[in-house]
Amino acid sequence: MKLHSTTTGSGPDLVLLHGWGMNSGVWKALAETLGSRYRVTTIELPGHGHSPFSETLHSLQDWAEACLAAAPEQAVWVGWSLGGLVSIQAALCAPQRITRLVLVASTPRFIQADDWPHAVVRGSLASFADTLRRDPKTTLERFLALQVRGSIAAKSTLRRLRQDLDHQPAPHPDALDQGLQLLRESDLRQQLSQLQCPTLWLLGERDTLAPASVADDIHQLLPTAEIKRLAGSGHAPFLSHHAESVAALHAFLEPPHE
Repeated sequence: MKLHSTTTGSGPDLVLLHGWGMNSGVWKALAETLGSRYRVTTIELPGHGHSPFSETLHSLQDWAEACLAAAPEQAVWVGWSLGGLVSIQAALCAPQRITRLVLVASTPRFIQADDWPHAVVRGSLASFADTLRRDPKTTLERFLALQVRGSIAAKSTLRRLRQDLDHQPAPHPDALDQGLQLLRESDLRQQLSQLQCPTLWLLGERDTLAPASVADDIHQLLPTAEIKRLAGSGHAPFLSHHAESVAALHAFLEPPHE
């Protein structure tokens, strides 16, 4: 099974992975900006956008391996939300293929635990699972609203997210179900210390899905992590705070020479 990908621009290779229920359309503006310096490959997750879905893709590693098969041999990876989880797993599976890792509004564990308070309450995502099969369109709408909650640019960001969904094929119901399960069950906290590449965590100060308060927890697990908090941003900083996100990416990917 081959995932759908699109490549634009020229320069060092850079991969963009979107989040749950979305598609590569969310990267349009960012890919155009980065295309002046990088060869940008957008990959659509299994069953999202134009990518097919296979019932054999059960685990986070399965999704990561499918993305690796569609990616350049060596590249910087930028993953948003669920795409961040997949990107971390890919870097663990094939460390020689990922030179730098940017996690946008992502976290190694999205659900709260006794020792992981800065995350989503389990019941909030469980309610999405309960209604997903019955009414996937409404469920996606609820999830979009949750992504922009708290952002100072909530209305414009929500409008952009809706437009991105409307211009691409609807995600496969089984892919939505499986992706939601990955968000609820994945826990990569203990594996973070095994990452061999530099990482940047781009967090929105008003994000309710990957709270910026998780920054200290990430630093404890991965002391080398670089973390950038974007004031006023919710769960989609590259849309609501495009210029700030681009500046953070350039500073991480092209550090000044000493």
